[in-house]
Amino acid sequence: MKKFLCMKNLLLASTVIASLLLSSCGSNSGISPEKEADKMPGSNIAGSKPNGNNQTQTNVPQPTPTKVPEKKLVKAKGLYLTATSAGARLKHYIELANTTEINSYVIDYKNDDGNVTVNSSVPAAKEVKAIDVRYDPEKVTKELRDNNIYSIARIVCFKDPYFSKGKPEVAIKNKNGGLYIHNGVTWVNPYSMEAWQYNIDLAKEALAKGFDEVQFDYVRFPDGKKSNMVFGNNNNKQMYETINDFLAEARKQMPNAILSADVFAIICETPGDNEGIGQYLEHIGKDIDYIYPMAYPSHYALGQIINGTAFKKPDLDPYGVIKNTLLKAKDRLAKVEGSTPKIRTYIQDFDASWIGKGNWQHYDNEQVRQQIQGVYDAGYEEWFVWDPMNSYHEGAFKKE
Repeated sequence: MKKFLCMKNLLLASTVIASLLLSSCGSNSGISPEKEADKMPGSNIAGSKPNGNNQTQTNVPQPTPTKVPEKKLVKAKGLYLTATSAGARLKHYIELANTTEINSYVIDYKNDDGNVTVNSSVPAAKEVKAIDVRYDPEKVTKELRDNNIYSIARIVCFKDPYFSKGKPEVAIKNKNGGLYIHNGVTWVNPYSMEAWQYNIDLAKEALAKGFDEVQFDYVRFPDGKKSNMVFGNNNNKQMYETINDFLAEARKQMPNAILSADVFAIICETPGDNEGIGQYLEHIGKDIDYIYPMAYPSHYALGQIINGTAFKKPDLDPYGVIKNTLLKAKDRLAKVEGSTPKIRTYIQDFDASWIGKGNWQHYDNEQVRQQIQGVYDAGYEEWFVWDPMNSYHEGAFKKE
């Protein structure tokens, strides 16, 4: 595995110091964030335009910025790991990184179920009883760091049954009363500053416990019918502006941290916030270092046009889907003035039989490698592989 940590001893020392300074801060189902079959990027998402529903934002004390080690950007090639995998199979994944091109792991810190998967000191996590310890983050990040492996804490933001039920005043409401339920799950209101602070506090804690980067997932509104949702006071903000404001606040409080966000890959193709979820390609990355388009071929609609090319059955052309998604994103971001985020792409390593016979194929080493080549041929170098069960086809990764 390539050694990517320059001035290793100095950076390690600074990480330890920062961890000591910050330590007072504070059921993994394996289901994919933004990656489940019914929540995936694709033009079949039933998005609608932002509306004017109103709910008062929760006032919270203004916290002081968190001091973190200087940024150490790497060319990451990695896998997503559930908290259970990180706790029970870490030795295997370290060996995989030490013998292949893999050099990075995304690990659940707060998962799709709203569980905080570590022994968190964040008061709100304790208050809503969200803590479900699956691994020791300080131990895990130290072992990864000792092997020159880059670690990313994944924090699922607004899809959060624990916080929305534990604090119903900050949940999205149903127009007919009660909490709004989307695909069986309640959501936190993205307009709520209290919800913002909860996720930011977890992010600060993750950095203090040794993670190199924080990746915000489900950093969006639900993709259901907005007419059924009651948000309250939106401060005259469109949905995409609210998501951008959340990320800007995270940056304000963590000015030197490496921050990233997962996005629907379809936003690389469609204009504005066409999906009605608060993700607008040209705006969402202005305050973060990376965006991760979730470009799973299986989650594009049959016949989807990507970068001018029609894909009759996208799952059968993993190379073409990835390459054209990234080419379109590159072209659009090149026209944006000012700083734009780097792109790391999530690619597919799972079967999507739900899309029907003849429309899907078994994904193995070959299909994974085709997607990686699509990344490279679009002019990018970084990628992460997604399988919610962590049953990766490890033969796809080059030996080193």
